[in-house]
Amino acid sequence: MMQFTETPPQLLHQITSFSNLTMNKNQIHRTRPWPGFPSSMSLGNFGDANCMEQLLVHCANAIESSDATLAQQILWVLNNIAPPDGDSNQRLTCAFLRALITRAAKSGTCKMLAAMENNNAHYNPSIDSHKFSVIELASFVDLTPWHRFGFTAANAAILEAVDGYSVIHIVDLSLTHCMQIPTLIDAIASRFEVLPRLKLTVVGSTEEVPPKLDLSYNELGLKLINFAGSRNIIMEFKEIHSSYADGFSSLIEHIRMQHFVGEALVVNCHMMLHYIPDETLSPIPNTTSNPYFVESSSTPSLRMMFLKALRSLNPTIVVLVDEDADFTSNNLVCRLRSAFNYLWISYDTVDTFLPRGSKQRQWYEADICWKIENVVAHEGLQRVERLELKSHWVQRMRNAGFRGISFGEEAVSEVKTMLDEHAAGWGLKKEEDDLVLTWKGHNAVFATAWVPA
Repeated sequence: MMQFTETPPQLLHQITSFSNLTMNKNQIHRTRPWPGFPSSMSLGNFGDANCMEQLLVHCANAIESSDATLAQQILWVLNNIAPPDGDSNQRLTCAFLRALITRAAKSGTCKMLAAMENNNAHYNPSIDSHKFSVIELASFVDLTPWHRFGFTAANAAILEAVDGYSVIHIVDLSLTHCMQIPTLIDAIASRFEVLPRLKLTVVGSTEEVPPKLDLSYNELGLKLINFAGSRNIIMEFKEIHSSYADGFSSLIEHIRMQHFVGEALVVNCHMMLHYIPDETLSPIPNTTSNPYFVESSSTPSLRMMFLKALRSLNPTIVVLVDEDADFTSNNLVCRLRSAFNYLWISYDTVDTFLPRGSKQRQWYEADICWKIENVVAHEGLQRVERLELKSHWVQRMRNAGFRGISFGEEAVSEVKTMLDEHAAGWGLKKEEDDLVLTWKGHNAVFATAWVPA
């Protein structure tokens, strides 16, 4: 797509005309307060997804160039064509609208938008305000194949890799707070004649990214130990306080000290590694043990440092599951476009399985809104949603000294069986050694498996 650096006269005329028409109408018939309420007037061609994306791009450019007047005009149009309770494209656009308002208010270049941002904060119920119980989170994760795809593919690869080991050490770097582990324990208990001893290490990070749990990891660990015991498996649980901001350095050191000869080391990375800073953030030493970062592209990232340190541990298998999109650009418009053309999938799928007004739908869409706001409204260390394409991760893993291994037919069969439980739009394809979850033919989530080269 072409990136506009200024607003075409025809579009500007349309925006101005629509804004004036809406304002004139307000003199006769008062509309509801900003933000996010639909107008009853005919909107012509403004409502299609391509036009919405174009308006968002022009709005972002106006905000970045401190053109508050144009930004307000476009925001007003977006506000009227993208209600929060509209169709999937309208709800997607509404989320980007709120993120742009937040960015404008934070930047200080459009201070007149601060009042809108305050209304915006009260208007959108955030997933930050809800902490899931274990049962709620398990149900939340099961709503779509978004996470279940990775669980299923990873478990199949792990089971094949650890067969015959008497001790299995699982390092779970997962966004979903160990929701994958009970299914893995079940599979081990039913598949292996001689049950191994399990060691589970998780990261109790200081950063809080949704979804959040309403109990501590100590409590979660006790539940998992009891569950494993019910399957006649002895399990140890260890929480390590480590941060993605420093490349999980303390986690690496803990594994190095605790990994013993003869035990399988499984590193399960489920939608977590993209929070480690990439090449656009470079560490600069200071007097403390924690690095800080500046925007740069000249220094190797903690992301690569983590993968190389992981390779030095000689793991039995590393499974990497993540979302197949690129949010790494330092250019706001590039990130906005990439996110808009990827996250429509999440909004499109929600209409197939959750009714409007349900709590789960509110949590589900608030989770996406959090991601959109992080991608659009934040910079530097605050912008943690730095997704990379599968092809980039494949190259990173190879550069770090890993080689990919293929998922077997059993894994493919289990994923297909799982997908049969969900809407017809979900699909599965193989790309060389890797598996990719698709929605209506578009890549959504990838799963890869790796061993030391």
